[in-house]
Amino acid sequence: MTLYEELVARGLIAQVTNEEEIKNLINNGKATFYIGFDPTADSLHVGHFMALCLMKRLQMAGNKPIALIGGGTAMIGDPSGRTDMRQMMTEETIAHNVECFKKQMSRFIDFSEGKALLVNNADWLTELNYIDVLREVGPHFSVNRMLTAECYKQRMEKGLSFLEFNYMIMQSYDFYKLFQDYDCNLEFGGDDQWSNMLGGTELIRRKLGKDAHAMTITLLLNSEGKKMGKTQSGAVWLDPNKTSPFDFFQYWRNVADADVLKCIRMLTFLPMEEIEAMDSWEGAQLNQAKEILAYELTKLVHGEEEAEKAKEASHALFAGGGSNANMPTVELTAEDFANGNLDIMAVLVKAGLCESRSDARRAVQQGGVTVADEKVTDISTSYDASAFEGEGLIVKRGKKKFAKMIMA
Repeated sequence: MTLYEELVARGLIAQVTNEEEIKNLINNGKATFYIGFDPTADSLHVGHFMALCLMKRLQMAGNKPIALIGGGTAMIGDPSGRTDMRQMMTEETIAHNVECFKKQMSRFIDFSEGKALLVNNADWLTELNYIDVLREVGPHFSVNRMLTAECYKQRMEKGLSFLEFNYMIMQSYDFYKLFQDYDCNLEFGGDDQWSNMLGGTELIRRKLGKDAHAMTITLLLNSEGKKMGKTQSGAVWLDPNKTSPFDFFQYWRNVADADVLKCIRMLTFLPMEEIEAMDSWEGAQLNQAKEILAYELTKLVHGEEEAEKAKEASHALFAGGGSNANMPTVELTAEDFANGNLDIMAVLVKAGLCESRSDARRAVQQGGVTVADEKVTDISTSYDASAFEGEGLIVKRGKKKFAKMIMA
């Protein structure tokens, strides 16, 4: 099976500009390709995960990845998939986020000995002269055609700013610049980026008379058609300080039955033969598949040691075996008991299981709270400091949210 055939079998490819040429490039290790990441936060998240895995797959086959950090385009904001305008960020915030991205990407991409490049489009976009852009780039873009792009159509009713209208031009210029300076012949991106990517191939053709190529990756959607990687508390981050390795493991352990094999196919590096053998799995076997998915992805992002810890903690909590030493832990101090005992609502808030006391009150009244495997239904229930000494207490809200609370 060629690399391209494997990408198709895994369900990763959405749209391509020239299938035969792209096959030739990536199957023979002749692609220098780029994927862009706008640093809108200080961590990458699950939404970036598939792109990073794709870069790893292609690099393993001898192709050269360019990770483009959008330090310049982040100053404008991508309107794709948005119903409102992104918040403007300062240059200092963008610079900080860029540094965070670099560290996380190194877990997926080998940047040693020129095997990959990491570039920041602020290096050229911030130096552009407005008049030069209008004269040199502007004539190659049709406003009528741009307005037919899905990313703009979605925003026209609520208002599309001129600032955001320029995003496609800036992303297209990135491809043009990388093509000239680094012989970059292929751009990858999410399926929602198709219009922006075509803009780049067209700009290269019009200005240089040469062909460049684009391929979009299938968006990671659940069986309900919603983007995966979101929880009630927000995004699932790759930074362990924002989403712990255990919570990351649990996110994938709890995917729906209908989504688990698709996620294994698209995100893991397990052999296709092994994955195809799982297609007939059902019932309890799907729980096994979910654990395989959670373990493989946690190992990719956080390393084998953290994956083992998360797996063991999950078994301790949900299967009644193993050690609870690796569970998410909240330490309490004497100051927490300065006013006496902690009532159950304060316990839930301090554990991070409820956002507020009113949220905690509802959780207790609805019968969804247990402490040390005992259901708590009385909101006046309280605990003194001694209750959290030694092994501490395991506090649960529902079936999937919990924390071990101990005295520091």
